Amino acid sequence: MSKSLVVVESPAKAKTIKKILGRDYLVESSVGHVRDLPKKELGVDIENAFKPKYVRIHGKGKIVEALRESARQVDNIYLAADPDREGEAICWHLAEELKRTQKPIYRIVYNEITKGAILAAIQNPGQIDMALVDAQQARRVLDRLVGYQISPILWRSVKPGLSAGRVQSVAVRLICERETEIEAFKPREYWTVTATLSPFPEHPFLAKLHRIGRKKGEINQYGFLIDGARAQEITADAQEQTYIVDKVQNRERKQRPVPPFITSTLQQEASRKLRFTAKRTMLIAQQLYEGLEIGNEGAVGLITYMRTDSTRVSQEALRAAREYIKTKYGVEYLPARPVQYRSKKSAQDAHEAVRPTVPLRNPAALKRYLTQEQYRLYELIWMRFIASQMKPAVFDATTLDIKAGPYLFRATGSVMKFKGFRRVYMEGKDDDVTRAGGEKTAEAPDDVGETPANNPNLPAVKEGETLQLRSLVPKQHWTQPPPRYNEATLVKTLEAKEIGRPSTYASILSTIQERGYIKKEQGRLSPTDVGRLVNQLLIHGFPNIVDVEFTAQMEKQLDTVADGHVKWALMLREFYPPFQTALQEAPDKMYQARKAMETESDEVCEKCGAQMIVKWGRYGRFLGCGKYPQCQNIKRLNGDEAMDVEPQKTEHSCDKCGKPMVIKTSRAGTQFLACTGYPICKNAKPCPIGIDCPENECNGYIGERRTRRGKIFYGCSNYPTCKFSTWDKPIIQPCPQCKAPYLVEKTKITEGGAAVTTGIACNSKTCQYTQKANGT
Repeated sequence: MSKSLVVVESPAKAKTIKKILGRDYLVESSVGHVRDLPKKELGVDIENAFKPKYVRIHGKGKIVEALRESARQVDNIYLAADPDREGEAICWHLAEELKRTQKPIYRIVYNEITKGAILAAIQNPGQIDMALVDAQQARRVLDRLVGYQISPILWRSVKPGLSAGRVQSVAVRLICERETEIEAFKPREYWTVTATLSPFPEHPFLAKLHRIGRKKGEINQYGFLIDGARAQEITADAQEQTYIVDKVQNRERKQRPVPPFITSTLQQEASRKLRFTAKRTMLIAQQLYEGLEIGNEGAVGLITYMRTDSTRVSQEALRAAREYIKTKYGVEYLPARPVQYRSKKSAQDAHEAVRPTVPLRNPAALKRYLTQEQYRLYELIWMRFIASQMKPAVFDATTLDIKAGPYLFRATGSVMKFKGFRRVYMEGKDDDVTRAGGEKTAEAPDDVGETPANNPNLPAVKEGETLQLRSLVPKQHWTQPPPRYNEATLVKTLEAKEIGRPSTYASILSTIQERGYIKKEQGRLSPTDVGRLVNQLLIHGFPNIVDVEFTAQMEKQLDTVADGHVKWALMLREFYPPFQTALQEAPDKMYQARKAMETESDEVCEKCGAQMIVKWGRYGRFLGCGKYPQCQNIKRLNGDEAMDVEPQKTEHSCDKCGKPMVIKTSRAGTQFLACTGYPICKNAKPCPIGIDCPENECNGYIGERRTRRGKIFYGCSNYPTCKFSTWDKPIIQPCPQCKAPYLVEKTKITEGGAAVTTGIACNSKTCQYTQKANGT
């Protein structure tokens, strides 16, 4: 019989570890958590020290029983979930389920799924770290107390189905505040003046106006807040001046490599360079971590654990990286000693940085075994790690200051004389504009590059030398509002403000979009009307819950629980009384907030002549008559444009009362057939798209419908009698192969979250007809 059972949370990880441990071990998967708080009740005994009520997750009964059966066949049980708070909690729940087998239960921890790491973990087993379990329990209970009790208030205040997450709500607030800042922004005119100069005709170079007297340019030091007349006046005056080299500064500048990835920087860089969402990045990283089939090697873990806030690297990995650099690039690229990086003060430092498990495993050698996405992410991780242990890049930098009467022009030049780490990797950049000290600007130049153009080959000139002015060009610019967040910059901001932790960034980003609070357009995040409404209601009803500082402080308290310094029930006991008071006062505060958000519009009610008011409803903003409830006229808003909501007549008759059916438009923008006998007859059906229901003996038709979460699907008009439905959009075109009456449009979701049509296909399960979007 097998001597030991090893339980992990992932089938893929189980496969990789089984290959390492061999036949003396049973390696099985729990497929994630096996217990959680119940879905249909609070599940927290507030009066009994916030004791959680755990129940077995639906569908996990057979898995738990199979694990118990396996446990009975072995001498020891090793719990081997991921090495973080969530993994520790999974192990604890498994231990609670398996303890009745009366077999010894151990906890093993590893940072990478390699033979050395797994065998070392097996040889040095420990016990479950209850401080980490308590930290996870505290977070889970805290989130349940907040979400489960605030959400019903939102249902009553806005619409059913909404939810409020403790950390997600803060992320929504940040995006809403950025949008408000953008809307309130007033562009300012500024001008730059660029001179083309040369010591002799064949070596012209560019210099920009940097000072007028003692006054520097207000925008990035080279943009002056003046109007066109003043710009022309300055240009005309500068045209008459003699241009003399005032100062020549030559210096060697070094650019050092960036540290290896932590979770947040991995998500940011994958967003910038690969256009991956944070959720997609973590999914692919999980695959690389858990193991992939690599030829004769079998299943191999390619990267270390990808949820980390530490830049620490093992000595063994450093030695391997240095050996690779020396062999591949030469000793001139290798620093005298391994490069060490400091983690931020708040880092838990529980794991190493995200790096390749075997630095010698070049991405090119693995390419044929990986999907395109797996290869690109592994390549990014590998390059970043190798580059982090290389010498800095070295530049010869020159700055020329040129005096022209009261004006000072500046030119810069930079020539790379040693590539260093840049031979392998260069970090991407965000488009957030900051001042020199790192302080966020309220406005940005319309061209972030409004500094002097880099002149790679500035001519050799001497101080006091007179230069020839060849041209002088003023240029108008306008300051721009701060850019909307993308996923990379939002993760960067969350990390800087200490909101969330490495394991939560991806779920925060996906959750706020799935809930419909935030939308993504061209990679940029902006709030929906519902998101803005909910944000304002939460700010007024629960100011602490959506306060950045308060949320960051809660994260620090959770860290103290994980460190074993504070009991988790004590932390919750301090949090709950003021939260309970807020729960009682929130409905009135939310109502007042909603009324305060109403504004007058330019529209006049065509029914009574009163002024129309911009109001906020369950689907966002709309126009309502100012004499409500006497006049109940409303109009939808498409952006800032009012749209009539008068129903359209049709030839259809109600199958319940016989009255005519009309086309109405829901607040969500979906058209449907409604009986004119409303409210006596409330019959409603989807609008037909010209295709009959394919089910036998059904006389219904197919129409567009929406799920409760707003996702579009296509179903039969005779629902619930006929339950035919499909996610694919039907097309009025017979199948050329099997003569089925219609085809369906196939789509896929891109990394940016957009649906892209990939082609058309037959909906019949017995027909294989497909046609790609390119016609093949």
